[in-house]
Amino acid sequence: MMWQIQKEQHELTPSLEQQRAEKLAEIGAQLWTSRLEQGFSLEEMVISTKIPRRLLQAIEEGNLAELPEPVYIQGLIRQFADALGFNGAELSSSFPIGSSRVNLKPSWKSRPLGQLRPLHLYVLYIVLIVCSVSGLSQLLNTATWQLSHTQSKQLRQTENLQSTAIEKPQSQILQLDKYIVSSSNDTDHVEIGVTLKEKSWIRVVADGKVTYEGELPEGTHRIWKAQEQLTVRAGNAGGVLVSINQEKAKQMGEPGTVKEVTIAANTKS
Repeated sequence: MMWQIQKEQHELTPSLEQQRAEKLAEIGAQLWTSRLEQGFSLEEMVISTKIPRRLLQAIEEGNLAELPEPVYIQGLIRQFADALGFNGAELSSSFPIGSSRVNLKPSWKSRPLGQLRPLHLYVLYIVLIVCSVSGLSQLLNTATWQLSHTQSKQLRQTENLQSTAIEKPQSQILQLDKYIVSSSNDTDHVEIGVTLKEKSWIRVVADGKVTYEGELPEGTHRIWKAQEQLTVRAGNAGGVLVSINQEKAKQMGEPGTVKEVTIAANTKS
């Protein structure tokens, strides 16, 4: 009679495996609900916890068959819960481990690689995932820094080139090679035609007023007129052809030099 009572009590008491399955289902549902409420995807949780996606999914689904030994399941639950804002230590401690113990001795040394236990494969897989994610993060950070450094360097070089292109004519004023031509035509104005074989900075002053200042591209042809006096200054005299009062065009000066031409009307007393 006593044996029969003990047998019935044993049948009513769930096994340790059943307790683990029920508790995992409860915890998994809680974590799944919290993840959805916070708007996180499983991929985002993989990045946050460094845990493979299939293990996170197995926890949410309460699938013991896809998970490693109970002591590792407890650690995975703790990481998952911490990432969602729970007290991971408290939540994971509710998962029953029982009397199972993990053999930490390197047993794989005594057995061929092909006979490694699933536990070792899980641990190796997790280590590889963590190392890969860390390496990829470091690589992305390095690439981002190099790209930012390169862009900053190129921007500084561009600014320096623009500054040089604008300031070069002014910095060479002391070396200015200029000459003044008096118009021999009995006209009521003076005229200078400019044709650019190469791009050059040009400044034009007509009767004391600046009428143009800037860079003109190769192939440009411009004509300026004035009543009394007309001055043209070029930053690259070798690339500029000048025609005074519609005469034959001549090269303004040597390449890379700054030169100024001034033509004055022939006034009669």
